[in-house]
Amino acid sequence: MNTSKKIIVTGGAGFIGCNLVRRLNELGRDDILVVDELGEGEKWKNLSGLKFRDYREKDDFLRDVVEYGLRGEAEAVFHLGACSSTTEKDLSYLIGNNYEYSKILARACLPGRIRFIYASSAATYGDGSRGYTDAEENLDRLRPLNGYGFSKHLFDLWAWREGLLDRLVGLKYFNVYGPREEHKGPMRSMVCKGFEQIRQTGKIRLFASDCPEYGDGEQERDFVFVGDAVDMTLFFLLDPAGAGVSGIFNVGTGEAATWNRLARALFAAMKLPEKIEYFPMPPLLAGKYQYHTRAETGKIRRAGYQKPLTPLEAAVAESVRGYLEP
Repeated sequence: MNTSKKIIVTGGAGFIGCNLVRRLNELGRDDILVVDELGEGEKWKNLSGLKFRDYREKDDFLRDVVEYGLRGEAEAVFHLGACSSTTEKDLSYLIGNNYEYSKILARACLPGRIRFIYASSAATYGDGSRGYTDAEENLDRLRPLNGYGFSKHLFDLWAWREGLLDRLVGLKYFNVYGPREEHKGPMRSMVCKGFEQIRQTGKIRLFASDCPEYGDGEQERDFVFVGDAVDMTLFFLLDPAGAGVSGIFNVGTGEAATWNRLARALFAAMKLPEKIEYFPMPPLLAGKYQYHTRAETGKIRRAGYQKPLTPLEAAVAESVRGYLEP
């Protein structure tokens, strides 16, 4: 590996991004350019204590890329930056930020054979009726339920139709949770939001089900711990097996767990009695809510990723006792 070239992490102050930078530091790498948009919030705190060579605001970085290219100065780009709000209604903003930005950056990486690993999303799978297979030939069949998923799906389709998926890596992250996601506000995981609810009120609030196939709180998600998501991401650069493959891959556990199970894990980690309250689905989510997700993980396993994944209860306990409570 040529360590004279830096690693670029867009969204490097974000949830997955800062955990990825932290893991790179643990592996002895600090030759990192962090790209993000810090704004007026508290996201900057995610960078405190991390080691990296430089920081650039996302618009300044993109202008440099358009004007100068990357000039072979990068070993890899982890493109994790995006608007990840599943309730964002400004589709023009989502297209510019999540789709056009990604195309410019991917095109800049290709001539110099810079490894380009980007964040797609399980939101691209829509209601799941067309499956959760990460086979590229399935892309054209998918129908996302919201603008965020649509913007991510557009880039997957673009890379596929341009014949670039033999040179790029797209990662469809499922429900990632864990330390350092407080800045995400309404888009925080239920581990983070639920912890705050329980601490403040002694109970947790979950969506009631308006689908007869699922009871209240029995809606299912593939919850994946951020430490596992980071290891699966770095596999495609740092592991000889992963560095030799390209394409689209799911990042999940392959297991669907209910919201009730997640809530029970939170109460157990906090050593408090269970108290769950259900409330009606907000109109904003009507027709756009995924009742079941479960990653098919055979493809990434066949590529050579061998690490065991952290069980839900153990990961929730680690998040609570090792990060949220202190």
